[in-house]
Amino acid sequence: MGSMPGFEPETPAFRGKVLDTSANKTNGLNRCPSCGSTEISPVYGTYDLVCGHCRQSWTGTSLEVEQGLGEGIHALKGRVTASGAARITDTSTLVTLKCGGCGAEVVINTATGHQRRCHWCRQTLSLDAQVPNGAVPDGILPFYVSWEQAVGHVKQFLAKRSYFASDDFKRNFIPHNVVGVYLPYLVVDGNIRARLDGHGEILKKTYKKLFDDKTVYYDANAYRVYREFDLVVDDLIVESSSHRAAIDPLVNTNNVVNAILPFDVKNMVAFESNFIGEFTSEKRDLDIEHALERVQGKFMTLARQKVVEHIGHYNRGVRWDAEQLVVHGTRWVSVYLPVWLYSHYERQPDGKWMLHYIAVNGRNGQTMGSVPFQKSKLLGLALVIGGSTGAAALLLLVVALLVAATG
Repeated sequence: MGSMPGFEPETPAFRGKVLDTSANKTNGLNRCPSCGSTEISPVYGTYDLVCGHCRQSWTGTSLEVEQGLGEGIHALKGRVTASGAARITDTSTLVTLKCGGCGAEVVINTATGHQRRCHWCRQTLSLDAQVPNGAVPDGILPFYVSWEQAVGHVKQFLAKRSYFASDDFKRNFIPHNVVGVYLPYLVVDGNIRARLDGHGEILKKTYKKLFDDKTVYYDANAYRVYREFDLVVDDLIVESSSHRAAIDPLVNTNNVVNAILPFDVKNMVAFESNFIGEFTSEKRDLDIEHALERVQGKFMTLARQKVVEHIGHYNRGVRWDAEQLVVHGTRWVSVYLPVWLYSHYERQPDGKWMLHYIAVNGRNGQTMGSVPFQKSKLLGLALVIGGSTGAAALLLLVVALLVAATG
């Protein structure tokens, strides 16, 4: 069994660089460049915004191009943090803005949105510049999949599982409850060096001994193996919401959101609250320090995968006994990613509630979810199969009985 990977600790000097993505942005009235109206909304399926008054449209700014996020990863030294991913220093969800139209003070609850109408002059106030509570990301990836398409994906997903789905779930399925939400994530680039040490074997021959045709003998040469190499990681995506990062299969199935990755984050645009439109959003509440261990673990996973193509001649396999990861540099950017969600509460036999989710990637339609099933049907299938397939069906039967017993 391999030892735990070694990670080189970060020093304060390592964490000193900031990439300002909120330059020239202000909070308050975000006006149409043509007529000055604040009635601005997204054009779904595009990167455009349109004025509701004069119908002038314009395209959002590519964050990748504007900030050079696709460049220089191999030369990263230390930690570069975009301003939207900076440490959260204020846990309050309320932000007060002064209306530039009439001077009134308007409070925005950042836990539920980034815009609010002034109660006096009815102009829309927007939160576009970063604030200390982590509510404003660096970028946003607009929805491409429409609501109608998302409902179709959910129905198709359910159709393949309808036989085993619980009657309560099928009876209470309401397509209108498929809702769009922007979820907060961190996008990480990494310049790393990895080393793996272990043992590999090359099979030379197999044979059986005379008078013993039941035992197969293997002759193999054993070698000490190590691989050390540089690796560039581009656009690794990790959760920045504590609710989404905390996976508890006894309470909910929010881990299905990870199953609809990846997203084409290279196409994200610089954040403007107008892109959110009528969708809801969740506020980032995790700092980089909270995600660091998970990111380093993912870096190591990528390193293991990368080395596979270089050890194919060890046809008996390689066992890694020690792993080491040196992170020369990282770059962190916060982003809102689009997800369509459908949720359903299931009451368990013990009285507790399980929250099931079906998630649709708002960019490409990739769908995954959890459906409460009718245990009696699963048990019946196991009994039917059991009459003809022996041990495999017996295993299925045992699983079905355990599930039925535990709820």
